[in-house]
Amino acid sequence: MPALPWEQSSFMKAARREPVERVPIWLMRQAGRYLPEYRQLREKVSFLELCRSPELAAEITVSTVARLGVDAAILFADLLPILEPMGFDLRFGPDEGPVIRNPLRDPRDVERVREFQDADLNALDFVFQAVRLARANLPAEIPLIGFAGAPFTLAAYAIEGRTSRSFERTKRFLFAYPQAWQELMDRLVPSVGWYLKGQVDAGVQAVQLFDSWAGCLSPEHYRQFVLPYTQAVLGYLPQHVPVIYFLTGNPALIPLQAEVGGQVIGVDWRVDIADAWAAVGEDHAIQGNLDPAVLCASREFVLEEARRILEKTRGRPGHIFNLGHGVLPSTPVENVLALVDFVHAWDPQQLPQS
Repeated sequence: MPALPWEQSSFMKAARREPVERVPIWLMRQAGRYLPEYRQLREKVSFLELCRSPELAAEITVSTVARLGVDAAILFADLLPILEPMGFDLRFGPDEGPVIRNPLRDPRDVERVREFQDADLNALDFVFQAVRLARANLPAEIPLIGFAGAPFTLAAYAIEGRTSRSFERTKRFLFAYPQAWQELMDRLVPSVGWYLKGQVDAGVQAVQLFDSWAGCLSPEHYRQFVLPYTQAVLGYLPQHVPVIYFLTGNPALIPLQAEVGGQVIGVDWRVDIADAWAAVGEDHAIQGNLDPAVLCASREFVLEEARRILEKTRGRPGHIFNLGHGVLPSTPVENVLALVDFVHAWDPQQLPQS
């Protein structure tokens, strides 16, 4: 059977640690508030309405790739709607981000968390419809990335009820009530696993698992309360589908990220990318790791910082250029376009200067 066009894309080759003619680049939140066309759409439609409209979500996904010239599309969606069919009241208030109106405050609250299986995915069918529409309208050579929140990060939202800096409630919950934490993970793991598998079945070529909040933990606590459950999620996915496991805020956890088992390790800007790659080992690809704030500086500074990352990774198959987190709303579009062009013009086969 002949290979499908996206299988030979630079993104998929890099995920498989194969040599590429040019370094692939895509950006977290590449379809976001920094784009004028997105802001115009948001003036008419709320964020949740955008996520729940397959036609609009697919349109944003596809048009952003055409606008930027990146090497992969990521589905326009959000981490948290998966919590709604599990029994959580999710709202997005003006300028306050996501809010869960009925967070977990007591171990007994876990009893009301509903695990769902593959037969229960109709509640998220708008996501799978968006995948099918986006895949049908993307260029055949552009891979489509699906995603989900990892169990810890979803649990932290469910317990905190909103964005947190200290994660005091989450830590208190898992330290004080380890049995309840286990029961919560037992509900989240299959839910996230079936959700990602549903995206693969609908047409994504790769997935990213966001553990954006796990960086608040020590390595010991990460190993005990996070690692085995994240590993279990990956067991729901076909082996041919590359998994990017992204974690931010704690370079000490990078070796443990690699233990989870994803083919690609996503790292933020708080670590030298060469050091990160040494920590995860040669058998993993790596994604990252430009500080998103760099894109708000001068074009010259953007390109110099990109050059620094590329010089540390050139000659090694398996680098996917990305930011260390999502594009900031104040980012000039012209800087994003300049970054994409610069990365594409870089010769990945050139050897480091001696």
